Amino acid sequence: MGYGRSFDVLLTAIAPAVWGSTYIVTTQLLPPGYPITVAMLRALPAGLLLLALVRQLPAGQWWWRVVVLGALNIAFFLTMLFIAAYRLPGGVAATIGAIQPLIVIFLTRAVLGTPVRLAAIAAALAGLVGVALLLIAPRSVVLDPIGIIAGLAGAVSLALGTVMSRRWQPPVSTLAFTAWQLTAGGLLLIPVAFWLEPPLPALSPQNMAGFAYLALIGAALTYMLWFRGIARLGPSAVASLSFLSPLTAVVLGWGLLGQSLTLLQLLGMAMVIGSVWLSQKVQAGAGK
Repeated sequence: MGYGRSFDVLLTAIAPAVWGSTYIVTTQLLPPGYPITVAMLRALPAGLLLLALVRQLPAGQWWWRVVVLGALNIAFFLTMLFIAAYRLPGGVAATIGAIQPLIVIFLTRAVLGTPVRLAAIAAALAGLVGVALLLIAPRSVVLDPIGIIAGLAGAVSLALGTVMSRRWQPPVSTLAFTAWQLTAGGLLLIPVAFWLEPPLPALSPQNMAGFAYLALIGAALTYMLWFRGIARLGPSAVASLSFLSPLTAVVLGWGLLGQSLTLLQLLGMAMVIGSVWLSQKVQAGAGK
């Protein structure tokens, strides 16, 4: 990889790494039981803030395209993410979502006509094995079926949204594209949150700090980096970086919550990092 591509990869990797902190922030800083409201408050303030900065609205066919992308990348994905985060341990929730890179490989073939490379599949499978090893712990983990279904649904939604974000590239800046999707996704969630969930309780300073982090860092910054990466690197290269999300979740659980790490989990970390490296090498070679 050249210097420019390496920089793009490192910059894009910030997004899934930060998303891995969603699980610990949700369980430790936010009021429990509000996945849809939390998803809406993560997306809409960030989108409106960016929209105020760019002062640019979609035109023509981009209105309905932005609604579709906002539903896939933001509204549905974030709702499923928070349902999984509330119902599953962080490492488990992030691991289920790690199937996304494999889905993207086949979606890019179906939607964009990109050839399926065996090396890319091998890298994705190695990443899945590495993430699975991250889950191995001395004590058993209770798996909530609703949380598992939500995690899988979120992975499929973001995978499709990632591929379609490459197919539909508007003639505007990444900042504007991010603002449109976050705002659309947040607006779609407002009626759903009001219909299905009770009002939030009075927020503590801890709750407000959690919401601010998720909106400004976990949405505005990271989605901008994510969509920038899709445009520059391609969906498959960007999706492979998703393996960093469960790695971050497990490391944060160890560092902040005192959760243990075994030798197998350390091996899993090495496999995840190796998988990401191999995938980027494959994608860089494909682009030549």
